[in-house]
Amino acid sequence: MAKATITRSSCRGCHGVCQLLVHQDETGRIVKITGDKDSPTSQGFICPKGARAADTLYHPDRITRPMLREKGRGEAAWRAIEWDEALDLMESHFKRIIDEHGPEYIAIAQGTGRPYTEFTPRFCNALGSPNHVSPAHNCYVPRNICAGMTMGWFPQPDIYGRSGTMPRCVMVFGSNIMESGGEGGYCGKMVTKALDQADKTIIIDPRRIKACEGSDYHLALRPGSECALMLGMLHAVIVNEAYDKDFVENHCFGFDKLQAHIQPFTTRWAQEITGVPAEMIEEAALTFARTGPSALIWGNGIDESVSAFQTARAVYLLLALCGSIDAPGGMVRWVPPANLRPKSHMVDHSVQGAQFLSPEQQKKCISPFPLCPGAHPPTFWQACVDGKPYKPKAIWLIGTNPIMTHTRGDVVQRALRDHMEFVVTSDFFMTPTAAVSDLVLPAAHWLEQEDVVYFHKIWCVLSRKKLAQVGETRDDRAVMLEMAHRLGLDEAFPWKDWDDYLKWILEPSGMTFEEFAEKDILFGDMGYRKYEKEGFKTPSGKFELYSNVMEHMGLDPLPVYTEPPLSPVSTPELLDEYPFILMTGCKIKGFFHSEGRNIPALRKLHPDPMVDMHPEDAAALGLEAGQMVEVATPYGRQRFKLHPDDRLQRGVVHAEHAWWFPEREEPDFDCFTSNANLLFGNEHFDPISGAQPLKCLLCAVQPLSDAVESAA
Repeated sequence: MAKATITRSSCRGCHGVCQLLVHQDETGRIVKITGDKDSPTSQGFICPKGARAADTLYHPDRITRPMLREKGRGEAAWRAIEWDEALDLMESHFKRIIDEHGPEYIAIAQGTGRPYTEFTPRFCNALGSPNHVSPAHNCYVPRNICAGMTMGWFPQPDIYGRSGTMPRCVMVFGSNIMESGGEGGYCGKMVTKALDQADKTIIIDPRRIKACEGSDYHLALRPGSECALMLGMLHAVIVNEAYDKDFVENHCFGFDKLQAHIQPFTTRWAQEITGVPAEMIEEAALTFARTGPSALIWGNGIDESVSAFQTARAVYLLLALCGSIDAPGGMVRWVPPANLRPKSHMVDHSVQGAQFLSPEQQKKCISPFPLCPGAHPPTFWQACVDGKPYKPKAIWLIGTNPIMTHTRGDVVQRALRDHMEFVVTSDFFMTPTAAVSDLVLPAAHWLEQEDVVYFHKIWCVLSRKKLAQVGETRDDRAVMLEMAHRLGLDEAFPWKDWDDYLKWILEPSGMTFEEFAEKDILFGDMGYRKYEKEGFKTPSGKFELYSNVMEHMGLDPLPVYTEPPLSPVSTPELLDEYPFILMTGCKIKGFFHSEGRNIPALRKLHPDPMVDMHPEDAAALGLEAGQMVEVATPYGRQRFKLHPDDRLQRGVVHAEHAWWFPEREEPDFDCFTSNANLLFGNEHFDPISGAQPLKCLLCAVQPLSDAVESAA
């Protein structure tokens, strides 16, 4: 007779990749998921998404067989088909479009970094299409590209204590994973631990977030002014000679040019832009410089700005001046475990397959921002509608719901519903995006996958074991492998199936997957200050305070601040009509972007779409808690339930994004009423990365009589 079991695995409900314990009863059904107290990466932490993962796995509305549309797009008429028929249909359409138009007319789209992050661009590149669509421009990648130009690798906070040294000073900047979810491979518990053990803590956020409790400094800046704040902090460190002179003199390039460049950007100048007192800016900067080792926890608050790239540049320069680069307890380059083939672009960029895309095809990418990989989503969706520079014909959407998660979801819906010849979506549920597709494939949940998990941590590799199988769901990567073989892409995908791929990853170690799974986790042999022997992967071989690459490309080689396009400073004439600053994108602990609204236990935690504003601002407008209000911008109007929150600055509003209502009727699921992404335009972008200013827009808030019923 079978026995109940407890199996260690690694979650993929967000970017934290926490290790969990999966409890199964005698029949093999998953009955509970708990945190793993013995995990060196998450140390017992579990959030609601991880705890309720089985609710998604076994959900009665889950798609468990391929579904083919029977009527027109937007009509809820589907029939289940066999996998062979689904794959035949995809193969036929893709081959026809390639023959008639060219491979660039097929796009592959994905959501945020998930297990398929290496395969989707590889498939796209091997196909010959430059149009890989992802949220890269707004999420993580601006910082990553910038790091490559500045030092040749992406630094991560050394908050696990592997060196025996924890950061003495921790700065949290534009990140709130203690209240939302993991980011960059870190969970909220590790951030809490780092803050608790640090001598000094600095929080940079327009909100008084949980990390502010007990902090030494809270720099509550005006949304959108992040780069100005960093320039002021750089000024304070340089003029007070608080920088690490040995690192600057021996391992940096261009300090004299930075020193001259920074002179106008005083803390008083930064105060005028950010609203943070000059004295606090200086004290925080000098504390970060003098209380080393110093580490940084940062997030999307940096990325979503017209100054995203230059803000990241300024941050890296501050880290370098403060001696944090690859120092124990600072910002390090992780060393992955030996004897494994690279599976993460954090280790080897070639895994994403850029080498398979010819320069001629790369030039056809629908993006005016060549530094950010793949198509630029706002530009891509508009091209699907108006045909400029050309109109893509087919798209395969994998783990993404862009009608909800991209700006101007109405344009995305028109592109998919009215202008594409063939649309395939791989997902768990019938979402607003899946509902306008021709074919919907049943995606495997992480509990149904076997994997060697790198992701962002890369100093360790985790195992993920297949613990369930619901219906005919398949791992997206296994489906891509089969489709690659059908399309003749064997050079890029030489593995016969997913098991063969895992064997290939592990082959140098001599381990089978079963042997690796018994170990659960492998560690790299970490070293620090590796630049002393290796230098930096830059033209000068040094950390480039002054970027030779950016100068060669005609870009500003030193960080500069750009005021947001619609702000109290740029457009004061709009303040009478739109008196508040609008932010969006702050994560909700029970959800991940558009995921989770149909999971009752998670929806109960947060039943309604909310807009947060300071209680005094709400009172001045005669608004009360729980009242339905309308948020209006120059681009649109959406409705939310009011949540007075004194953690926000006066004059600042936060509206939630990606809200849809799975309990309402297909195909729209009432998805265009309460989504902050519809309040932003597609006109203004970071000139380098293509990032959008989602943290600074002008808005108005007013009462709404038509209340949205609570789903509680």
